[in-house]
Amino acid sequence: MAKIIFSFIILLHGLIHLLGFVKAFNLTQVDQLTQEISKPVGLVWLLTSILFLFALVFYLKQNEWWWIIAAVAVMLSQILIILSWSDAKFGTIANIIIIVPLIISMAGYLPNSYQNKFKTEVEKRIHRDGGSDILTEKDIAHLPAPVQKYIRYSGAMGKEKVNNFRAVFQGRFKTSPDSEYLDVTTIQYNFFNPPARIFFMESSMYGIPVEGLHKYIGSTASMQIAVASLLEVVNAQGPEMNRSETVTLFNDMCFLAPATLIDKNIEWEATDSTKVKATYTNQGNTIEATLFFNEMGELINFSSADRSESTDGTSFVNYRWVTPLSNYRDFNGRHVASHGEAVWHKPDGEYTYAKIDLQQINYNNDEMEWIK
Repeated sequence: MAKIIFSFIILLHGLIHLLGFVKAFNLTQVDQLTQEISKPVGLVWLLTSILFLFALVFYLKQNEWWWIIAAVAVMLSQILIILSWSDAKFGTIANIIIIVPLIISMAGYLPNSYQNKFKTEVEKRIHRDGGSDILTEKDIAHLPAPVQKYIRYSGAMGKEKVNNFRAVFQGRFKTSPDSEYLDVTTIQYNFFNPPARIFFMESSMYGIPVEGLHKYIGSTASMQIAVASLLEVVNAQGPEMNRSETVTLFNDMCFLAPATLIDKNIEWEATDSTKVKATYTNQGNTIEATLFFNEMGELINFSSADRSESTDGTSFVNYRWVTPLSNYRDFNGRHVASHGEAVWHKPDGEYTYAKIDLQQINYNNDEMEWIK
């Protein structure tokens, strides 16, 4: 709703600037403007109107440079308003309304913004990955039968081993059991030689943008959340965060890159034909998880007691964490779940705090690519 209202303000404000052009060229009588406007200034009114309309189109298309066009339009608009102050002074209110999200968008492209930090970390690693060997039956021979079956089902056999992947999700997320779900868009890059996970999330709360950046590099993890790209409200790190994100990293391997389950840092224990236990170690962080499969070979759930919840970045509470998976689809020749949920098993019941749908996934990328 906030986006619709903001778009309408830009549209209306842009169209109103046409009155200055009409007045200058005497195309029709404009009673709202009593001061004389020269033809050169009238052309500036027209240019400003066009810039606002272009800014609106770029904004609706989610083009990252919309704010530059809008900034020029606002600057010209305010100059014109000052020149015709007695007639046009109330246009300043619209300019102020437009400036607020404009500044927020601009802040997102500053060197220390989450988006730029995300891109920098990805670009540091993405060029390191060269060619990859082909995944063969010999590579998976040591794995429990359910894991072998899952890897075959995923379509990974006979294809390149996975060095990295890029995944984009649309979903819903809530901050507490009693809160409403927020719409979120996420993009992440995972690397496996050595392991790293860089994750960016964008959403909005009451019309105000909210961004999140998760990084797990080496043995250290962090989670940062900022409001309006300016005010950081969470900066979680420490041993509990490192352990929790090790669970998340292994979950990503199981969910999104089954071919990586040949990793020598995973110890497997088969329990029956549809369930296995795994112990995963990454640079001193060791976690355990249980994987559940159906008869088709699909991974349908993942469970671990080694992940902790934190709402403020300073306090952590340990609960069992599960991620039911469903709706397997083909993505570039690989068959993976396209829907997943994240659930805390708390003493007072289950709490599903995230529901996500996979939109894009690409393997063995050799260049950084943002959200399409």
